[in-house]
Amino acid sequence: MFGCVIHGAGDLRVEEMSPPEAGPGEAVVAVAYGGVCGSDLHYWLHGGVGDFSLREPMVLGHEVVGTVVAYGEGAGGPAPGTPVAVHPATPCGVCPECLDGRRNVCRDTLYLGSAARFPHVQGGFAARIAVPAVQLRALPDGLEPRRATLAEPLSVALHAVRRAGDLTGRHLLVTGAGPIGSLVVAAAKAAGAARVTVTDLLPAALGFASAAGATTAVRADDPEDPGWPDEVDVAIEASGAAAGLATCLRLVGRGGTVVQLGMLPPGDSPFAGNLVVSKEIELRGAFRFDTEFDAALELLAREPAFERLISAVVPVTEAAEAFALAADRGRSCKVLLDFGA
Repeated sequence: MFGCVIHGAGDLRVEEMSPPEAGPGEAVVAVAYGGVCGSDLHYWLHGGVGDFSLREPMVLGHEVVGTVVAYGEGAGGPAPGTPVAVHPATPCGVCPECLDGRRNVCRDTLYLGSAARFPHVQGGFAARIAVPAVQLRALPDGLEPRRATLAEPLSVALHAVRRAGDLTGRHLLVTGAGPIGSLVVAAAKAAGAARVTVTDLLPAALGFASAAGATTAVRADDPEDPGWPDEVDVAIEASGAAAGLATCLRLVGRGGTVVQLGMLPPGDSPFAGNLVVSKEIELRGAFRFDTEFDAALELLAREPAFERLISAVVPVTEAAEAFALAADRGRSCKVLLDFGA
């Protein structure tokens, strides 16, 4: 079978691999589609993401759907042949964060396709994968596998929206209109936001965000753009750029909330700390997700319009071309790899 393995910055290989067998508590899944995420692109372009760097070859991918093949000893779940999405996280369940109900920041979690720990956790970009059976989620009625691939990034967006607080009737600013930013727009509208203003440098990205429900799309590099608001109630920074955070802090009202969702560059990042003080801004982080995964699947089943955020489906044998397309935000939003399951 084929798998996508990253060996270092710029060194992505489609390699032949041996199909896995299900160990105790595990399930084998035949992967149908895998979504290329921003973190996958960071590993490909830079050899790491945030503060996590590659130290060994790693199978990429954590946005995967497929069908159940078999179970190992002591495992069970949806019947073989059932279409499933794979929740990419396996929290430890015993650390203080897990016991406090914040499993998304578990200090000892396993996350598909992540170099946050060593040995790295191998990812889901392979024709067949073995994962803990508890990570499987049967697809709701009406949700086909291609659209279900959006469940993981939509879960990230839903978690960020929850971190932002009650958005009912409020004006939200989203900086960054990539796949995650566009999904934040959709999640915010579903949460009752009255207005969503989104900013980005690229017209194509703003087009995807508008398709996701943005009220106003603004060119981030055009201070004369008439869409700029004077003030917003809440802001979510989804670009991973210090400039985006500065925009959020400048435009959010006094006593407002800013959620940092985008992963900033490694090391220290400057920010307008005095605005946090003088405006009593609540600055919150948002990292991954937990139970939002199930909510994301239900929302995707109800809203076929999410399909428009999928801009291309590429065979796994052409992974290099798929990654190049995904990295070109002027031409794409969400790019999927097709594993032919």
